[in-house]
Amino acid sequence: MSGEKKPIIQLRDIVKTFYIGQPNELEILHGIDLDVYEGEFVAIVGESGSGKSTLMNIVGALDKPTQGSYWLDGIDMTAAKDSELSALRCRKIGFVFQTFNLIGRTSALKNVELPMLYNGIGAAKRTARAKELLELVGMEKRMNHQPNELSGGQKQRVAIARAMANDPAVLLADEPTGALDSATGRVVMDLFHKLHKEQGKTILLITHSRELAAECERIITIRDGCITGEVKGGMAQ
Repeated sequence: MSGEKKPIIQLRDIVKTFYIGQPNELEILHGIDLDVYEGEFVAIVGESGSGKSTLMNIVGALDKPTQGSYWLDGIDMTAAKDSELSALRCRKIGFVFQTFNLIGRTSALKNVELPMLYNGIGAAKRTARAKELLELVGMEKRMNHQPNELSGGQKQRVAIARAMANDPAVLLADEPTGALDSATGRVVMDLFHKLHKEQGKTILLITHSRELAAECERIITIRDGCITGEVKGGMAQ
């Protein structure tokens, strides 16, 4: 898949240690090296406690590594100040979480507009793009509904539309079907495949499900804070 494409994500010797200098000091990640290329659909698979959530927090710029370097879309994220990281997260990364993380008492439309508001995009442009994205995920008829009026699958589709709001370099999906039944989860996974195929989105799927991972182009296995394997998935040509 790499070919002439450039790496969107470059991780080199990523170490993450907690409680540094204390008796309970704990190293969770032990020198992770990983490249994810533009337009790839990659799964990171691991059991609970494998370090995949810690790795996701670093890739998502929610946390910084103790050691190593991280480049996202040509930007050195490890050198960025905390104030810069927030703006970079908003522009470069679209998050989709297992728990949806929608804002209650706020319409689906306004939820999708929010990242654009933080990015300084004007009201008319925000609304137009939010409507376009809700249509893309099949939620145009529910755009004025609040989260408590939506099913789990509908909430996740709104969350995917929100993740796409600022046209991010990477979609980071953390167990996106984990709170859904299998039929609804299938709809959500099909939507990720659509975004990958039709919009050329780079998608990093964090999952414990080998079945879902098998649908991706590349499967990275993480265990005890180390990458222990890499295989091609069912999408690989």
